[in-house]
Amino acid sequence: MFDIVLYEPEIPQNTGNIMRTCVAIGAKLHLIEPLGFKIDEQKLRRSALDYYEHLNYVIYKDFNDFAAKNKGTYLFLTRYGKKNYADIDYPKFEEPLYLIFGKESTGVDKKILAKHLDYCYRIPTTDKVRSLNLSNAVAIVSYEVLRQFNYFDLIQTEPETHKGKDFLDQFIEKEDEL
Repeated sequence: MFDIVLYEPEIPQNTGNIMRTCVAIGAKLHLIEPLGFKIDEQKLRRSALDYYEHLNYVIYKDFNDFAAKNKGTYLFLTRYGKKNYADIDYPKFEEPLYLIFGKESTGVDKKILAKHLDYCYRIPTTDKVRSLNLSNAVAIVSYEVLRQFNYFDLIQTEPETHKGKDFLDQFIEKEDEL
């Protein structure tokens, strides 16, 4: 349905959190070099926790390498976007959809953004901050896309492979116990 693309991510903890989000929603992760960390770095794995083995990801040497190997619609999430990400009708896209997020310090290269102005969107904020944390931004936009698709096949209750949907029932107090 859609993939997450990180353009030159710098902070391993953010990327690790995004890896976990990708596993949770079943999205493929594309990492565009240079990376600000080694992919096997301890901080990265700590953030991704035990979900790392379930992650579907690819690393590219630069944006041109990514673009040559991935055709579809690119949506850039940037503070310079003039349109709201929530106003997009995501189900209308028939080709593969790539949500592209820039590096923490400077975002996506401005020349790349300028070539795709009609596909630059932002998450609304006050004028007190330049942008949101990268992993938060990925989660916000990803879950809006999923909401518009009624969350596809995502599980709506605690899975039986974990604690199960009725886990909290054991904590219900009976009237005579009050």
